[in-house]
Amino acid sequence: MAGRGSSTKLALLGGTPVRGKPWPQWPARGPEEERAVIAALRDGDWGGFPLPNERSAAFAAAFAERHDCEHALCVANGTVSLEVALQAMGVEPGAEVIVPAYTFEATASAALFAGCVPVFADIDPETWCIDVESAANLVTERTQAIVPVHLAMTIADLDAVGKLAEKHGLAVLEDCAHAHGARWRGRGVGSWGDAGSFSFQTSKLMTAGEGGIVTTSDDALLDGLHALVNCGRQRPEAAEPSAVIGHNYRMTDLQATILEVQLGRIDDQHEERARNADRLRAAFEDIGGLTNLRIDHRVTTQAIYQFVCRFDSNAFVGIDRDVFVAALQAEGVPADGRFYESLPVSELLRPDPARYPAWSRALAGAPAAVCPNAARAAYRESVWLPHQLLLGTATDVDDIVEAVLKVQRGAGDLAGLETAEVERLRRARSAR
Repeated sequence: MAGRGSSTKLALLGGTPVRGKPWPQWPARGPEEERAVIAALRDGDWGGFPLPNERSAAFAAAFAERHDCEHALCVANGTVSLEVALQAMGVEPGAEVIVPAYTFEATASAALFAGCVPVFADIDPETWCIDVESAANLVTERTQAIVPVHLAMTIADLDAVGKLAEKHGLAVLEDCAHAHGARWRGRGVGSWGDAGSFSFQTSKLMTAGEGGIVTTSDDALLDGLHALVNCGRQRPEAAEPSAVIGHNYRMTDLQATILEVQLGRIDDQHEERARNADRLRAAFEDIGGLTNLRIDHRVTTQAIYQFVCRFDSNAFVGIDRDVFVAALQAEGVPADGRFYESLPVSELLRPDPARYPAWSRALAGAPAAVCPNAARAAYRESVWLPHQLLLGTATDVDDIVEAVLKVQRGAGDLAGLETAEVERLRRARSAR
């Protein structure tokens, strides 16, 4: 693959990039989405009220069935889906909710929005999902829930999470924002806990630009969700209506009609990504310096939101991970390093004590959470490649591999460069 139209000089330093042509488009769309949106546009029934409206009800039923759940309820986005799920599960204000330290901030902020206290567990160093042993050490009499996150291309150990929850009487909310269509031991994610939360934000494996959904097989939990999402209005079939002050967190039917089409694409896309991921994984094993995450044998259908691997600077003459990512980007490969931070030190998670008194009280005088695996992943090791790179051909995959090899061969020219200097070079190149 070497030398396929690119110079040996790194593109970041003025050479010709490996990749000059565009990658597969995302969001994926076609005439099916156009027809669906035009039909919805013409009939004029665009909104989310009454809840669920016709199209959102049809999509939710199909999504629930696909994930082996009795129910699903569409909501405005994947953050409020976490928030209302915690509330509907009966997790009380002030209660502790265990979340992994390496995930998007919304996993923790949703607990704050629900009036709860997020507590950070470290991650498994090989899968980057929640370390259940770390979580077990955090359980106190105030702990009421645990939120395992299915991260990037892996699934949390749902068997171990279930045993921990059963032992301590904890509610389980699966954060499935990256895992549409994934299966653990043949059963859909989102069906193993009390509820599952999915996101339909633009970058996700299914998207309508924004949106979310909560899955559950608990009728009472569905009743609570319905009221919380629909301004306090009760589900007509509710067995025991409860008086709550709800929000308007409804999804529009315009979004639902797009998502129904997207659901029909997902199995074929999973197969395509899996085939290309196998090729990329094998190449990385040969290259050295990029270690693939461990995929548990109990994962029977993998969802690849991002292809993620662990960067070893020793195989790249000691350059920093962020320098490697900048060089890879310059070669025409979309990539990220600090895709997520370690939540105990994240700049996006600095709550106002007046607004989040429960967490402020919990933090007062308490030592900072120590999550070394999360910190190492966030700031030294993680390299994230977006899933649409795997929706192309074997040649597209080979371009990624050639770009990595080129950066590895030229890493000596980057040695000693500070991250700020690399960022200046990257910006200068982008401005051309």
